[in-house]
Amino acid sequence: MGRTARAGVAIGLAAWCTLVPAPAAAPHASLQEAPRVTLIADSVAEAFAHDPDAVRILGRGIDLELEVATCRRISLPSCAVDEDGVRAPSVLELVKARGAALGPTVIVAVGYNDFEDEYAESIESALDALGRAGVRAVLWPTLRAARHPYLTMNDAIRAAAERHPEMRIIDWNLYSRSHPDWFQSDGIHFNQAGVGWMATLFGQALVDLGIPLPRVAVVTARLKAARLGARYGARVVARGGLAPYRWSFRGVPAGLHVSATGAFTGSPRGRIGLYGITASVVDSAGDRATRRIVLRVRR
Repeated sequence: MGRTARAGVAIGLAAWCTLVPAPAAAPHASLQEAPRVTLIADSVAEAFAHDPDAVRILGRGIDLELEVATCRRISLPSCAVDEDGVRAPSVLELVKARGAALGPTVIVAVGYNDFEDEYAESIESALDALGRAGVRAVLWPTLRAARHPYLTMNDAIRAAAERHPEMRIIDWNLYSRSHPDWFQSDGIHFNQAGVGWMATLFGQALVDLGIPLPRVAVVTARLKAARLGARYGARVVARGGLAPYRWSFRGVPAGLHVSATGAFTGSPRGRIGLYGITASVVDSAGDRATRRIVLRVRR
């Protein structure tokens, strides 16, 4: 299930991704062949499966594979989710089954169903299996410490990262600490807002890891024609980079208004003919692209 997507607001996110040294990244695929990244998660990040916007945020510029399931554990059998005893495969079972198909980069967001006294050993087992599967970089979010055992389990995550250079911590606990409004009453599972912020944080962690992303570019070459004095509406389009984008324009006909989101509104006045408009877009990482686009104003 490969998905390419835009990324969300990323203000100061690098501070929330612990810079545990990662190994020198092997060259990823070209932009024509997006790098595979697999998200292995339990019911918390299972919200990605039901939120296309979150998938677009995290999946921009990569071949995103979602392996999310309720009640998943790392090495122990996952807990049953219905009266028939159906269980999701554990992280170890999944890694052994998928092998190299996981890709070189994996995010493991699992732990809320695991046991405090066995979590450290489970992390070691998972890292060993991921290494055998050819995974070169493992991103591991801390657990939101809504319950005391998760503090100890977060210590286990940090200790493992000190021993394993292929492992990088994403400090979800710290990043989400001041935002109870992102969560349901249990303080762990998301409401509608929370999953987008997790996607944003995870996406920035991939950028920090060096996963190649397409440069921002202006897609629109020609706007639909406008009529003098008539109401007009159009929007320019960008792709690549780190969304959201910020637009600016030069050479816009009198009477038309443009917004930082790329929208044209108003009613053109003045002369008819072709207008060459310089459109500039800046993504949220500061990358810029400029293109001359054409607008015809008719009588």
